[in-house]
Amino acid sequence: MMTAVALTSASTLRDAGRAVPMPFRVLLADGRSLLVLRLLRVLPGKRLVGDAEVDGRRVLAKLFIGQRGECHLHREQAGLEALRRAGIPTPAVRAAVPIAGGGHALLTDFLDPAESFAQVWESLRGRPAGDPRAVDRLLPLLHTLGRLHAAGLVHEDLHLGNFLCHAGRIFVIDGDALRLGPPGQPVPLHEATANLAVLLAQLPAAWDDELSLLLPAHAAGAGVDVPSMAALREQIARVRRWRLRDLLAKTVRDCSLFAVTQTAARFTAVARAQAGALAAVIASPDEAIRAGRILKDGGTSTVARVLVDHQMLLLKRYNLKGLGHALGRALRPSRAWHSWRAAHRLQFFGIATPTPLALIEERLGPLRRRAWLVSEYCPGENLLLHLAADREPPAAEARAILQLFAAMHRQRITHGDLKAMNLLWHAGQVWLIDLDDVVQHRSAAAHSRAWSRDRARLLRNWPVGSALYRWLDDHLPAA
Repeated sequence: MMTAVALTSASTLRDAGRAVPMPFRVLLADGRSLLVLRLLRVLPGKRLVGDAEVDGRRVLAKLFIGQRGECHLHREQAGLEALRRAGIPTPAVRAAVPIAGGGHALLTDFLDPAESFAQVWESLRGRPAGDPRAVDRLLPLLHTLGRLHAAGLVHEDLHLGNFLCHAGRIFVIDGDALRLGPPGQPVPLHEATANLAVLLAQLPAAWDDELSLLLPAHAAGAGVDVPSMAALREQIARVRRWRLRDLLAKTVRDCSLFAVTQTAARFTAVARAQAGALAAVIASPDEAIRAGRILKDGGTSTVARVLVDHQMLLLKRYNLKGLGHALGRALRPSRAWHSWRAAHRLQFFGIATPTPLALIEERLGPLRRRAWLVSEYCPGENLLLHLAADREPPAAEARAILQLFAAMHRQRITHGDLKAMNLLWHAGQVWLIDLDDVVQHRSAAAHSRAWSRDRARLLRNWPVGSALYRWLDDHLPAA
């Protein structure tokens, strides 16, 4: 098998960008051959991380192919060695060698089976803040971060994907991102608090009220007292604002998460993991609509349910009713653009909405024309059908309704068309759909005015004085 795979070089891999042919083989400076079978991460022209084999052994290969590759290799080695000295679980290094013809390879144990903490947290999505199972999973993570700080280490790329769960333990990866303090000295409290805030900001904001459940685990690992709650909350809010700005910027530019292409006639953004499966839909969205099941065919929009690669999706086309409508929309972001970003905003805050997968806009230079939005299909029943007007909502639905509007209220988010048909009951949550008019307000006054309209629109779905109307009026945030 090894001889059947073409030999390549660091320069060829660097020039390939994201389009690295798989599998590939590189010759190591010590004479061994490394076979890379599957890429796990690509930083075009800089670094590749893959599932690989060397001498018949499975390894995780980190290939440093950029101009500063040797510097990053040394930082990676130093970070992993610091973790090892501190007794913090991290994959064992098996080799660190140059690649023949340029570049460097770092080979570590491949942990199998393993899942990133990002995957763990995704499996818990929808559970309320403070849920015992979620707390049980978070405590070891917080304790591990505390141990890093006790060892004088700050992880400067502190996302959930850089922690792996394997054999009942949490492993820290990405030694290149570790900042090493003076030997034998813990991280100063203010720096540890700032680093802790980066991790906690990745949880839904509702968890801010449950910090007392989590902080003792970090303090025990760090060997310090629990940090000031006020200072920590301020740091979390600051980090969360930055993360949201960064995410929304990424949704419309080419990066590791999204594949974005733009010409004078077209703009497309697609979740990179779905780009292959959605290629035909993106190339001809109208054909996909015709082949699907039409759910709505109105003047302003056409909506179809489509099956793509065994996955049920929703495809929405935003129509132009005539010349006047077209001219009015031409210089503004399309409703698809707005819905695309709104869906990512809601998911960032842990608010249930179908995952947005692709955005397509017809353009004429700077002028926007028709647009399409592809998202996951939510099979839930809308609340107008699901809830009976003459009864209060069942306990699960009541809890989900209150959680939804508490989360929206906390972030000053309003829907703009809060019909019961735009609220779906699915998998123990209430999901928001039809996001064309979603707004996150900057001021409390603007939010209060918009929420009053949202609240009134929701209540109008049921007869005044009915049991459900009264329950909602009593339990929804005040206007």
